[in-house]
Amino acid sequence: MAEDPLARLREFCLALPETTERVSHGEPTWFVRDKKTFVTYADHHHDDRVAFWCAAAPGTQEALVAEDPERFFRPPYVGHRGWLGVWLDVAVDWQEVAELVTDAFRMVAPKRLAAELDG
Repeated sequence: MAEDPLARLREFCLALPETTERVSHGEPTWFVRDKKTFVTYADHHHDDRVAFWCAAAPGTQEALVAEDPERFFRPPYVGHRGWLGVWLDVAVDWQEVAELVTDAFRMVAPKRLAAELDG
């Protein structure tokens, strides 16, 4: 049986401090302190593909899309802000997904909250 990408993504997101989940724009979305979005699941936009979108450091989107366009893309609506799209209907490197989710959290979280990840 294939792994449920939403369940794995949810596990990574909710493991981060002060993270909440709720539906936003029709999709499961994760927020820091119930305010700032850092990851959104995407399985309804324009095609039958499954992905997630996440906040990303400047230059990350361009570098990853150029390196591997079969796994990464510029998402609609938020791509112009540097957000990264990650396909979940291909072979997924879940360790990399965990790192991207954590990096997205760091981009959005207040500095003191992000510092909790460092112990």
